[in-house]
Amino acid sequence: MIYYITDKGCDEIIKKDIVRMKKMIFTTALVLASTAAMAQKSNFQVKVDLKNFSTDSVIVYKGSKENMDTILVKNGKFTYSTNLAKASNRAFFTPKTYRGLEQKMFNFPCVPGEKAEIKGDFTTRFDVAGSKFYQQYHEVDLMLESAEKDLKDFSESLNARMKNGEKRESIMNDYEKKMPALEKARTEKIFAFVKQNPDNEGCATIFEKLNDYGQMKELLGLLSENVKNGRMKGYYQQFIDMAKERAEAEEKAKKLQASGLDAPDFTLNDIKGKPFSLSSLRGKYVVIDFWGSWCGWCIKGMPKMKEYYEKYKGKFEILGVDCNDTETKWKAAVEKHQLPWIHVYNPKGGDLLDKYGIQGFPTKIVVGPDGKIVKTIVGEDPAFYTLLDEVLGK
Repeated sequence: MIYYITDKGCDEIIKKDIVRMKKMIFTTALVLASTAAMAQKSNFQVKVDLKNFSTDSVIVYKGSKENMDTILVKNGKFTYSTNLAKASNRAFFTPKTYRGLEQKMFNFPCVPGEKAEIKGDFTTRFDVAGSKFYQQYHEVDLMLESAEKDLKDFSESLNARMKNGEKRESIMNDYEKKMPALEKARTEKIFAFVKQNPDNEGCATIFEKLNDYGQMKELLGLLSENVKNGRMKGYYQQFIDMAKERAEAEEKAKKLQASGLDAPDFTLNDIKGKPFSLSSLRGKYVVIDFWGSWCGWCIKGMPKMKEYYEKYKGKFEILGVDCNDTETKWKAAVEKHQLPWIHVYNPKGGDLLDKYGIQGFPTKIVVGPDGKIVKTIVGEDPAFYTLLDEVLGK
């Protein structure tokens, strides 16, 4: 399977301070002693042999910052042995990745009673083999690689076009036209494989590749009883539970953000530390922009936001609501990007995000002069600017 070099899912890990990292890097003697002890009682083992995996040690993340192992690496080779109570995911990343200096990591399911082998080139591709489970897992890997190829190629072409300076609107239009069909084809290939291989335990790892709760329930129904209720149940169930929670939250958000509802009033401190209320803007169009200095897409959208703020100057107001930030970082971002609209700070622990059902950033909620929600747009979407042209360009 082709593994992508990414730090997704490990943001909270690699942001921690170097001091903690130093405490985790044991001496050679301690690491070897720890490895030997694990080997004596282990019921799982993975042998890794990767070219271009330049590091002298690797951190094994086992689900929390407080629960990690450190293993020595020599010429891209290391062995990890442990005693597992149940199937669980393990992430392997370099100390430099932990410190945010590079992005070298991979993860895969570790199953009690099984042995895995990972071989290949870290910069291009590497595969998982080993005992029966990992032979089945490899079959699933190859199927996913094939099913996702067109999606991957299309995404890479869009990224290339963006790097070459093509307008985002044009790229997004292509994305919206072609992506649904590509995603549908991917899903059909996955479901066809599971229908033909209901006893393949590796199919239990597909759930983490899906986002839709309905699709997950349908996929579950295709598995044999042995797989569905076997040792992998706890592994796949966590992804189904998360998808269910997400679906419920999205349904709640739709109700809270529906057009025609009164936008809940709120009062927060502005950039000068003075209380500012949404209701004080009644009588004009308002865009409530939920954002944060840490949000890459929020920052990427700021130039276009500034352009439209100037284009329709006096016809509407933007109320930037900074979330999940420190006050220092919030103020620094406003200054750095020269954001000319009204800004307020939403401290952690408040209920504003729940009131509006915010699920992602940026989220822009357009409120009419009457204080009612006109439309909610999640993400940096060209549809937002089309809406402003329709509403304000009259």
